[in-house]
Amino acid sequence: MTNLAIAANGLRKSYGEKTVLDGVDLAVPEGTIFSLLGPNGAGKTTAVKILSTLITPDAGQVHVGGHDLATAPQAVRAAIGVTGQFSAVDGLITGEENMLLMADLHHLPKREGQRVTAELLERFDLVEAAKKPASTYSGGMKRRLDIAMTLVGSPRIIFLDEPTTGLDPRSRHTMWGIIRELVTGGVTVFLTTQYLEEADELADRIAVLHDGTIAAEGTADELKRLIPGGHIRLRFTDPAAYRTAATALREAAPDDEALTLQLPSDGSQRELRSILDHLDTAGIEADELTVHTPDLDDVFFALTATTTKEAVR
Repeated sequence: MTNLAIAANGLRKSYGEKTVLDGVDLAVPEGTIFSLLGPNGAGKTTAVKILSTLITPDAGQVHVGGHDLATAPQAVRAAIGVTGQFSAVDGLITGEENMLLMADLHHLPKREGQRVTAELLERFDLVEAAKKPASTYSGGMKRRLDIAMTLVGSPRIIFLDEPTTGLDPRSRHTMWGIIRELVTGGVTVFLTTQYLEEADELADRIAVLHDGTIAAEGTADELKRLIPGGHIRLRFTDPAAYRTAATALREAAPDDEALTLQLPSDGSQRELRSILDHLDTAGIEADELTVHTPDLDDVFFALTATTTKEAVR
């Protein structure tokens, strides 16, 4: 059985009349990237704050790093690192001084703190800027420094709350590379994001949070198969072959001008094989076959536009 880095059951949190989390269950295996996806106000940051011991839930059981959040919060804090939506970097001091300050907060001996600082500054390509005030750093550099500071204590689990918000595409891709490297080194990453491409690119599993509940959970491919609209498109260059195919495949939607047929499909290998077998039996050979599956945009809009609670297990 896979060990879980994070396990939450029945997580609830309200602020007055507003219910932010309403019975959320989460299971994050060690050494994976788990993405909590949701629109603004869905409760993503509240979930991170609870899991990282910053606030207490109204109800629910949580284990992080094998420790009970309610009875051993200090042990949880020792196992985790948190990078919030807003930079924790002090702009008045240099990047190096920010790192050394974090080493002091982790009670590292002076020499050890200097060694860790030097290693992380090099790893995050911040050596040249290390002696400059952090206020002079670009958004991407501040984000890299932020994560480097988070790693000073060698956490096994890292919470990244919308880590690439406001970054340009190049800086975002750099950050993705850093996140992948962390997991390669055995770290578990709990990532919240509004960027569908980011979740699709990085996450082993994705949970869509909507109205305080998990609307769906699974791999990116599993989530895409929840949404209707997938299809296989057959294109022909010979009008006679097109007409023969249209007669044989009565369930297909024809486009006489483009000489294409569109068949509903969930994009699975089994269904694709079935369609190819059917074409072979009918002696139909298309010039081009393309498979279209709904993307995470489609999934996100469909799930957050309704109160669907179907989940992939």
